[in-house]
Amino acid sequence: MCIRDSKSSEADDTETRSFGKVGSRLIIVLVMSDKFKVAIFSSGSGSNFEAIVKAQIPNVEISLLFCNVEKAKVLERAKNLSVQSILLSHKGFESRKDFEKEVINHISQFNLDLIVLAGFKRILSPFFIQHFEKKVINLHPSLLPAFTGLNAPKQALEYGARYAGCTVHYVDDGVDSGPIILQGVVDVVQNDDEESLLEKIHQKEHEILPKAIQLIAEGKINRIEGRRVFIDNDF
Repeated sequence: MCIRDSKSSEADDTETRSFGKVGSRLIIVLVMSDKFKVAIFSSGSGSNFEAIVKAQIPNVEISLLFCNVEKAKVLERAKNLSVQSILLSHKGFESRKDFEKEVINHISQFNLDLIVLAGFKRILSPFFIQHFEKKVINLHPSLLPAFTGLNAPKQALEYGARYAGCTVHYVDDGVDSGPIILQGVVDVVQNDDEESLLEKIHQKEHEILPKAIQLIAEGKINRIEGRRVFIDNDF
C-alpha cells in the first residue's frame, strides 16, 4: 500500500469528502495490485493475445504487450483492449544482445511474473532467457517434439501426420525444446490444407494458452524434473 497526497480544489469537494481532507490537502489511499503480472510478446496479428485478454484469467493482469514489428495488427488489438504496449524494432541494433538489453530496460519497471511468447518472431538468446529464468513460455503450433521451427502445420501435412496440434512450453536455450506444460490435439482430415489445419490449431491455441497461464499463476506447477513438468492433480 502506498499513500499519495495531492492538492484539492473546491470543485473536488463532493468527491474528496468521501476520502477525507486534511487542511488543504487530499489524502488518497492507493491499494497496490497483487495480481500475477503477465507480458505478451507478439509480432503478428495477435489473435492469441486477444484470446488471453478476453479470457479474463482470475487474479491475472495482462500488464503489457511488447511488439517488435511496426504496424503489426496486434498493436491495434492492444489499443482496442486498453492494454499498454511497447513497440521496439530489433532493426538497427548491432547485436541480438544489444536489442535484448534494451527490451529488458523497457519492461523491468512492470515487475513481471511471466512473459508469454505468442507469435513472437524472434529467437531469444540465452542472455534473455537466463535473466527471466523459468518465467518465459512459448506457444508452438505443433505437438512437440515433432515439427519444430517454422511452418509446423505444413510440416505435419507433408509428413502425413494423422494428428496435429499445439504446445505451450517453457523456453530454454534451444528452439522449441523446453519442458512441455500443456498440449492440444486436432485431427488431420483428408481434405485439410495448410490454411484449414492452421485455423483448427489456432482455435485449440486459444483454449490451452490461457489455461497454461492460469495454472502457472495459481502455482499449480508442482515441480520440473529434467524435461517433465508435474502439475497438481486438481487442475
